[in-house]
Amino acid sequence: MAFATTTDAARTDPAVGPEPLTLHDGRPAAAAFTLDPHLGHLNHGSFGAVPRATQAEQQRLRDVMEAAPVAWFPPLPGLVAQARGSVAEFLGTDVRDTAFVANASAGASVVYSSLPVGRRVEILVTDHGYGAVTMGAERLARRWNGRVRTVSVPLDADHDTAAGIITDSITDATSLVVIDQVTSPTARRLPVGAVARHAAQLGVPVLVDGAHAPGLLADPLADLECDFWVGNLHKFTCAPRGTGVLVARGPLVQELNPSIDSWGATDPFPERFDTQGTLDLTGWLAASTSLDLIGDTWGWDTARRYMSDLADHAVDVVAGAFSAITGEDHRVDVGMPVGALRLVRLPGALAAGHGEGNALRDRVLDELGVECAFTAFAGVGYLRLSTHVYNTAADYESFAERCVPVLADWARTA
Repeated sequence: MAFATTTDAARTDPAVGPEPLTLHDGRPAAAAFTLDPHLGHLNHGSFGAVPRATQAEQQRLRDVMEAAPVAWFPPLPGLVAQARGSVAEFLGTDVRDTAFVANASAGASVVYSSLPVGRRVEILVTDHGYGAVTMGAERLARRWNGRVRTVSVPLDADHDTAAGIITDSITDATSLVVIDQVTSPTARRLPVGAVARHAAQLGVPVLVDGAHAPGLLADPLADLECDFWVGNLHKFTCAPRGTGVLVARGPLVQELNPSIDSWGATDPFPERFDTQGTLDLTGWLAASTSLDLIGDTWGWDTARRYMSDLADHAVDVVAGAFSAITGEDHRVDVGMPVGALRLVRLPGALAAGHGEGNALRDRVLDELGVECAFTAFAGVGYLRLSTHVYNTAADYESFAERCVPVLADWARTA
C-alpha cells in the first residue's frame, strides 16, 4: 500500500503543519533523495538519507579510485585533510582539532582505547546514553578492573536540574564522564556545557557523544569546552554513512590514535587519522556535497526551523490520534526538547521491554510499510519521531490515520 506523501497543497495554517519545502525548480524536497516512495520514512535520525547529488559525487570519486588505484591512494591523505577542513568550518571548530572517524561510536572507541588510565577506573554515564557507547565504556572499565557508574536523570529534568544531578555525581574516583549532547532513546538534550565546565574544574576529562548534533544544532560546539566530542554526519547532515567526526582538545589530544595503525601513525593529531590504508574514504570526501546542497537550497537555519515546526505538528496529530483511542495523554514532558526529534508515548506496554522496540520497528516496516523508531525508557515505550526536509505534514497525518489504530490494537493484545 503506497504511503501518502501529499506535497502540492499549501499549508499556511499551523494547525495543518508547515508548508512543505521544495527545490529551486518547484519539485518537492523529496525529489532530492532516492527514498522509496511506497514507504513512509519517519525515522531520519537513525540512519539518515543521502541526497542524489551526494551519491553521485561519491560514485564519481569511486570511479576515479577504481580507474587508477595507485594514483588514488598516495595523495588521499591530502584530500581527506581538505575535506575535514570543510566539515570543521561547518561545525565551527578548528580544523587542527578535527579528525574523521567512521561514526560517533568509532570516535568513542578511539577515546576508550587511547585514554591513559590506571587501575580501578570509574566511568560516569547517564541512563540516557547510547547503548553501544555505554558498552564501550563497560569494556574499558573491565580491562582496568574498574566500573561504570550510571546516573539517573529524569526525563522531565530541566537544564539546571539535570546539570546538578550529573555534576553532583562526579567524585574523586571519576576517571571519565561520558554524556550525550542529544540523547538517542529519549530525544532530549543534556546540559553538556555545564557538566564539562564543572568536570574541568575537577580535572576530569569529558567525552560528549554528539551523534545527532551536526545539522540538528546550529553550533554544537559553541561554548563547549570538553576534551572529546564525537558526531555523526550521516544523520541530519545527510552525508554518506561511515562519516563521523572526532573533535579533541586539551592535554590528552596526542594520546589519540586511529583504530587502524597505518603509515600516518607517527603524524600528530589529527593528521594521523587522515591515513587509513586502503579503506574507501569517498564518503568523507563527498560529505561537503550534502552540507552545501541543504545550505544552498534552503539554508540551514530554514531547514532546522522547518524540521522543528514539522515535529511539533507530528506530535499534535500522532499523540492526538492515540489519545482519541485510549482517552489518555500521549504527549511526553521532555525537560530539554530538541529540534527535529520528538517522543510520543505508546499505549499500554507496547515496546516497553528490552529489545521490544526493535521488534516493533521491524513489524511496522513489514506490515505497515513505515520506517519508524521505537525506544524505551524507565519501563515506558515510545515512538521517536525524527523529521527532515523531505518530510511533510501529510506523512504524519497518514501515519496517524492508518497506523495509530493498528498500534493501539497491538497494544491491547500484547
